[in-house]
Amino acid sequence: MLEKFFKLKENNTNIKTEVMAGITTFMTMAYILAVNPNILSATGMDKQAILLATALASFVGTVLMALLANYPFALAPGMGLNAYFAYTVVIGYGYSWQIALLAVFIEGLIFIVLSVTNVREAIFNAIPMTLKSAVSAGIGLFIAFIGLQNAKIVVNNDSTLVSYQNFKENFSSVGMGALLALIGVLITAFLLIKKIKGGILFGILITWVLGIICELVGLYVPNNDLGMYSTIPPAIVSFDFSPLGNTFGQVFKADFSAIKVMDMVVIVFAFLFVDIFDTLGTLIGVSAKANMLDKDGKLPRIKGALLADAIATSAGAILGTSTTTTYVESASGVTEGGRTGLTAVTTGLLFLLAVVFSPLFLSIPSFATAPALIIVGFYMIGSVARIDWENMLEAIPAFLCILSMPLMYSISEGIAMGVISWTILHLCAGKTKGKVSILMYVLTVLFILKYIFL
Repeated sequence: MLEKFFKLKENNTNIKTEVMAGITTFMTMAYILAVNPNILSATGMDKQAILLATALASFVGTVLMALLANYPFALAPGMGLNAYFAYTVVIGYGYSWQIALLAVFIEGLIFIVLSVTNVREAIFNAIPMTLKSAVSAGIGLFIAFIGLQNAKIVVNNDSTLVSYQNFKENFSSVGMGALLALIGVLITAFLLIKKIKGGILFGILITWVLGIICELVGLYVPNNDLGMYSTIPPAIVSFDFSPLGNTFGQVFKADFSAIKVMDMVVIVFAFLFVDIFDTLGTLIGVSAKANMLDKDGKLPRIKGALLADAIATSAGAILGTSTTTTYVESASGVTEGGRTGLTAVTTGLLFLLAVVFSPLFLSIPSFATAPALIIVGFYMIGSVARIDWENMLEAIPAFLCILSMPLMYSISEGIAMGVISWTILHLCAGKTKGKVSILMYVLTVLFILKYIFL
């Protein structure tokens, strides 16, 4: 039945590979179960409710991706979008979190319409193949940078903005975690060099076990104030689901009288703008890495993928979480050989299990998942080989796209830099025929207007 539904042989894969890839994707995304509640709780929302909503929204979205598109992509509440939800809409604008959820719900409905009417698919197909390769490479740098930050190998610095970790300072907590992450990178790399199936997943687990051993013998000392938490689960399961009632359906209880129409338009548009290009960027980057794009650079069945993303956003708002979107960490599962929706189903089921096993999953430290992100970044940067670096007209926009993603800490901003520079340079060179579509002009204008007004 699985073979028939997911077309495993047609995609040159098997059940074992798909399940392993799904587990790997989940392990690299599990941090969202800890991070999302921490961010959204700043609005006054209940932490346990957010955790449950996060897991359930991820399950719904990821399974929809499998059923509607048969792709190995996983979904969860997006980083960046959750910060915008909490710190801009609620804390900055002073709106209640119920109204913020309403904005996310409306965004999802608009996305459903855009997906059904092929608008989002047209945007995807309008982006030139060179920029698609650049997006994949840029995401590689971005995800590796996130891994370095999660492990606290790269830290903030007042004079140079970023710097390397001072291992002597707080060595027993932050320093030890960073050291374990570096060891984890080497372990994962060795496993991959030896072509051991599931190398990325085993790298995560081995690094986690090393962390537990170090904590038991006193080499690693948790320090919550520094963001270094215990690696030992306080419990294995929890069956208390009642907190979900604190956020479920609250989107429909928003105080409409407190809503300013123009403010709501701006808020919804901002959610739309960031989400649409983060999602498209992720689909472009991950699918390019998996060689899923056709000869014209288009992604078959993209409508189903976009529809799953849109429905998950509105469903997540009803459950009680910020925008649910396709995750770039899906690349870790694709790297492990995941090619069909069976990978996504596996990831989705693990998110559902996380509702029960949340104490266990939340104990996986960031320094254990960081090596996976760094190694996936290595895999994705290989897309630069598809770029014609001798053709300056195409190479420079590609370079700006790649450079912008990690430095601006945003997939969508990287796409914006690529699209704007591609269009303007081709226009100035008088070589727009067959290179710049009408939609690319529209996107360029929209991106420029975004920087002017948002």
